[in-house]
Amino acid sequence: MKLLIVEDEHKVVDYLRSGLTEQGWVVDVALDGEEGMHLATEFDYDVIVLDVMLPKRDGFSVLKALRMRKSTPVIMLTARDHVNDRVRGLREGADDYLTKPFSFLELVERLHALARRTRSQESTLISVGDLFVDLIGRRATRDGVRLDLTAKEFQLLSVLARRQGDILSKTAITELVWDVNFDSHTNVVETAIKRLRAKLDGPFPSKLLHTVRGMGYVLEVRDEAETS
Repeated sequence: MKLLIVEDEHKVVDYLRSGLTEQGWVVDVALDGEEGMHLATEFDYDVIVLDVMLPKRDGFSVLKALRMRKSTPVIMLTARDHVNDRVRGLREGADDYLTKPFSFLELVERLHALARRTRSQESTLISVGDLFVDLIGRRATRDGVRLDLTAKEFQLLSVLARRQGDILSKTAITELVWDVNFDSHTNVVETAIKRLRAKLDGPFPSKLLHTVRGMGYVLEVRDEAETS
């Protein structure tokens, strides 16, 4: 399993990297928040261990930005045993919290627990930026806000989320969502997309559902430059 440690204390880094490597983990290290953010978004990890107090960019800022793009499990570390810090970390999207000094064995058990939980959820929980689609619970949230979707709107979103990054034609969407032969004279897809977009993108600054002229529709995160 692959782990990212974002921590600026060299002694802590050396201790964790040595012990976790012996436990069979593949470990990457970032010594500041900016490097940590880069690695966390560019590469896939089973779990991320993220310190709160970091140079260049603090852990809360890294976590908040990361949650806009990925749902990788995060354990936060802090030297301050303040309830407000723990609450803030959990609200920003942390999955667990440890206060320094901590037991190495406890950290290992928490890492394995998060990795197991993630593997069991991989096929039922899809993330696209700050959008999370729970296929089992049949619910979707953006930036922590639940979207009020009809059954057909959720089905349409699920199809797009499963194929995120792929352009789906109106014919493909009709067959996958309505399971009927496509009639080019109807505007059922356009109407459904318009209603879904109003709920999915309307209240939020960044857009996820895009129209590709002459080809179809795609659900994906785009840079502002691409959407301007």
